[in-house]
Amino acid sequence: MLSRACIRSFGLAAVSRRQAYVAARRTVTTDAASSHAEKDDVPDDDDAPFPVKLSDESFETYELDPPPYTLDTTKRELKKMYYDMVAVRRMEMAADRLYKEKKIRGFCHLSTGQEAVAVGIEHAITPDDAIITAYRCHGFALMRGGTVRSIIGELLGRREGIAYGKGGSMHMFAKNFYGGNGIVGAQVPVGAGIAFAHQYTGSKTTTLALYGDGASNQGQVFEAFNMAKLWNLPILFGCENNKYGMGTSAARSSALTEYYKRGQYIPGLKINAMDVLAVKAAVQYGRQYTVEEKGPLVLEYVTYRYGGHSMSDPGTTYRTREEIQRMRSTNDPIAGLKQKILDWGVCSEDELKSLDKKAREDVDKEVQEAEAMDVPPTTPQVLFEDIYVRGSEPAYLRGRTPDETFYCKLP
Repeated sequence: MLSRACIRSFGLAAVSRRQAYVAARRTVTTDAASSHAEKDDVPDDDDAPFPVKLSDESFETYELDPPPYTLDTTKRELKKMYYDMVAVRRMEMAADRLYKEKKIRGFCHLSTGQEAVAVGIEHAITPDDAIITAYRCHGFALMRGGTVRSIIGELLGRREGIAYGKGGSMHMFAKNFYGGNGIVGAQVPVGAGIAFAHQYTGSKTTTLALYGDGASNQGQVFEAFNMAKLWNLPILFGCENNKYGMGTSAARSSALTEYYKRGQYIPGLKINAMDVLAVKAAVQYGRQYTVEEKGPLVLEYVTYRYGGHSMSDPGTTYRTREEIQRMRSTNDPIAGLKQKILDWGVCSEDELKSLDKKAREDVDKEVQEAEAMDVPPTTPQVLFEDIYVRGSEPAYLRGRTPDETFYCKLP
């Protein structure tokens, strides 16, 4: 009431919702099939590279030259990208089912619709590069070397889960994958620390620190920006902008919705993250930029999630069902890549169906195995295990009292 009175007293007109939307609209396309290749340029050999022309609306830049709009790829890579995205979605759908069956408890954040981000990034970097992200992390864990079995097992709280049944949905780790982090925005300064370690050791690798548009207003994000620029760290900060941080639209939560400009003194790049090829091209370019010691970049992945913020959110109270259906039917990253694979003659429709079927069968098999895993034993000893990486434990760990001191069984 006070704010409305102040607006009236100063003779200012309230900004309408329509005006707010216009101010916040994004001009980068979200067309998942916007890339183009000449069918005659596609070779018979699966491993022979051929050029793909990205849409002119794939990127927007801030104080930065754009990445090349031509990307070399191969038939094998395109088929692997398709398989990876289908596998991630199938795994997330299995998690959705298990949660509704009350076999998965607690928080569970799914990335259905955002598969091109995790898959495109992984195809652009090396195994030695590092990724750290927020709690919508299942796809990243899979791309970084985790298995469907270990990820679903973790969601179910099983002993052989990727974090031994103790991390759950938000805390998954693999080699050079630092989570899965539950505190909003907290992974960003940790990512800057990982990048500092890369710089200190001279490893010529980069770090990708991802966060959502909902976390973009956190103070620690800007603190990390400042330190990264001061020290010229090899890091790609990345805002996964799926339009709705938790249940609030970007226009209602952020004074500046062009998240790639948020670095101010750090160059930025906005990406059509519904096109897996545009993601790969952008991250490949960003990686090269950072390892050449040019400093950090701020990337904005323009994407969309079909489900709610978490499994407890139906996702339809702050947006219409028609909007969700429109994005599913016209901008889906898997359908977009499928169309390109068929249009370019990468493989036949029957071959693609077989690939799709294999991805689904592989995931379903590992989900069944995860459901059959044992739960951790209900003993006090389990509480003291896995605090340190296995094999690096100290001689003992202190409990609440001297009587609770736990002595590790060292090899």
